Formats: sequence, C-alpha cells, structure tokens
Amino acid sequence: MQSPHPAEHHTPISTEEIARTFDEPLAPVDLSHHGVEDWVTLAIFWIMCAAVFAQFFTRYVLNNSFGWTEEVAIFCLVTVVFLGSAMCVRTCRHIQVDFIYRLMPPGPARIMATIVDVIGIAVFCYLAWLVWRYASIIADERMTTIDFPKMPFFMTVFAAFVLMALRALQVMVANIRRGYSALERPEAFDGSQDDAPGARP
Repeated sequence: MQSPHPAEHHTPISTEEIARTFDEPLAPVDLSHHGVEDWVTLAIFWIMCAAVFAQFFTRYVLNNSFGWTEEVAIFCLVTVVFLGSAMCVRTCRHIQVDFIYRLMPPGPARIMATIVDVIGIAVFCYLAWLVWRYASIIADERMTTIDFPKMPFFMTVFAAFVLMALRALQVMVANIRRGYSALERPEAFDGSQDDAPGARP
C-alpha cells in the first residue's frame, strides 16, 4: 500500500560544508528602520522587567515583597502598550480587515483606503485630546505606594497618541505616493512579496 505522504528528499551535506558555514561573514545589522519610539519602548520594557524580577525575588526568595514593584510594573506596562501602538501604526501592524478590498476595483479601493487613513488620524487626535483632558483632571494625583506623581505616565500616553497621529499621517502620505496601502496589498507589507517596500515611511 502506497503511503499517502510523499517521500522527503534531502540534499546530502558533509561535515566540512557545515563547518564552513560558521566562517561565513555575518550580514551587517541594519537598525535604520527603527524609530525613536522603538528605543524608548525598549528602555521602558526593561525597566518593567526589572520591577517584575524585583517583585518575584522579594516575594518568593526573601519572603518580603516590595509593594512598589507591582505599581511601577503596571505603569510601565501601560506606557509600553501605548508606545508600542505607535510602533504598530508606523509599520502597519495593527489588525486590519482587508477582505472587501479584494472584491473592489483599484480606484474605489484606493479612495476607501485613503478615507480609512484620514479616519485613523482623526481618531488618534481625538484620543490624544481625551487623554490630555483626563491628565489635567488628575494632575495632582500621586502613586499609591511611592510618592511620585502619575502625570508623567499619562503624559507619555498623550505623547504616544500624538505620535500615533503623526505616524498615521506619515503612513497616509507614503500610501498616496506608493499608490496602495496595506489594506489593498497586504502581501507587500507582510514579507511574502520579494520586492515588498514594507511599511517604513
């Protein structure tokens, strides 16, 4: 009886050929596509990791938990989430429903994608305004476990929304110049297309 799975064929390779691969020069690391928000998010992420580790160590090793570590980690997580959202806007990595664009002619699809870009910019601006208003209301509030104001964290969220709006505007301009967006041609942004320009406006 013939197996339903076809036999696999592997190209034989010698140990010398495997060893030579370790001598090949490494490709240069390209960090140019990272934005300023990427590095700030990375720094806050490591601060959050340090706080979580301190909480784990003091609770389970020293049996004397530092209460401030949890609150610091929570606020760091909030800032990482919103600054990370700015990264996602820049690289077009937010969840998008692109099914309808496959059924539309290129002209109407381009118009609808531009409208979506404009709506996104407006939403980010509106959310930035709401955060600004909320931050002004709780301007004098301080953290529970340490004597530190909450305002810097909310200002970071405000800055993240402003940055999202600016990045969304940048993406819209790039889409107009390119002639298509991630909604119209998702394969050009997910790495499945060889000549993909990516979403690095």
